[in-house]
Amino acid sequence: MLRTGRRRPVAGFARSLLTVGTLILVATAIRREIAGAPTREAVQREGSPTRRRMVRNGPTTARDGRDTGGTIGPVRRAIAGIGRTLVTLGILILLFVVYQLWGTGIFTARAQDNLKSTFEKELHQANPDDPIIGPSTTTAPGSAVTTPTVPHDGPKPAPSVPPEGEVEGLITIPSVLETMAFVEGTSRDDLKKGPGHYPGTPLPGTLGNAAIAGHRTTYLHPFWGLDTLKPGAVIIVQTQAGTFVYKMTQQLIVRPTDVWVVDNTPDAQLTLTACHPKGSAEKRIVIKAKLEVSKSSRIGITKPPTPGSGRSRSTGQADLAEGLSGQTKSLGPTIFFGIIAAIIGMVWWWTFRRWRHPLSWLIGVLPFVIALFPFYVYLERALPAGY
Repeated sequence: MLRTGRRRPVAGFARSLLTVGTLILVATAIRREIAGAPTREAVQREGSPTRRRMVRNGPTTARDGRDTGGTIGPVRRAIAGIGRTLVTLGILILLFVVYQLWGTGIFTARAQDNLKSTFEKELHQANPDDPIIGPSTTTAPGSAVTTPTVPHDGPKPAPSVPPEGEVEGLITIPSVLETMAFVEGTSRDDLKKGPGHYPGTPLPGTLGNAAIAGHRTTYLHPFWGLDTLKPGAVIIVQTQAGTFVYKMTQQLIVRPTDVWVVDNTPDAQLTLTACHPKGSAEKRIVIKAKLEVSKSSRIGITKPPTPGSGRSRSTGQADLAEGLSGQTKSLGPTIFFGIIAAIIGMVWWWTFRRWRHPLSWLIGVLPFVIALFPFYVYLERALPAGY
């Protein structure tokens, strides 16, 4: 939540560059046809000194062979170069968008597998006799009627808060979010793994306002469909203490500085936050929900536990601000790998211009992609995580 960092619509910007660059190249090609200027390949085939002079100093009209001077050729080449540059930039930006929308999900998917596996092991250790937390049935003596019950009829103690970045539980929003593990903490690295629990806020299932943040379009976009939720929607959270069912009460659109949305409450509530609108960190979308006590496990606790990490809420908010507004420490590696990628790209371009062969193009692809990938990784960290 907490610091503005509006992102430009990079996909639209890339499309604009591609459009302008393509138009320039098309206009240059049309101008070449109208002027009747010979192509470079034709000049190399004919080997005429006059033809070579015409390409170097300017086009000659096809009608009477007059030299038009030394200005049109260089201007046309400069315009064509601008067009190619714009097209190249547009392609690179579109590739970056592709990396953000799908490439970042690779890291999150791997982290989710590890987190879910860890949670299942911890859950089994905490509940060796009943590892599965979910609705069960009991039969009253002398009766054939079964009645649903909560697995833990007696109150259980609230689990301790795990270290930052470690799994804390599972969250499910039917029709919006399949089951995902959420971690403790809201730093950049925490939110890369999945949704993150605000340090300093109560744990889900306990009294108070438990708050969880998540991305909307990157890192598997766990909170993509928050804007589609309506009052009454069900949100299910599972921790080592049991399963807790929340019912949505309202949706809010607030400013990044409206930190009151995660303030504590006298009853058990859940708050979900994400950037809004999609692709921007200008505002925040907030989902408020209340605990359905009759449908949830019971915890024998009257006040939320103190986070074991000793981190204050202000520290957690600072982490979230960095997570949603970008890491300044990633600027250095971004510039470094950007320069490396640019150098390799220019060498690749120069080699292909000298030796126009598919092999020379293929040889340059691999090192360029290797340099481009870390550049995208650090650039994504440096930019606001409004996606």
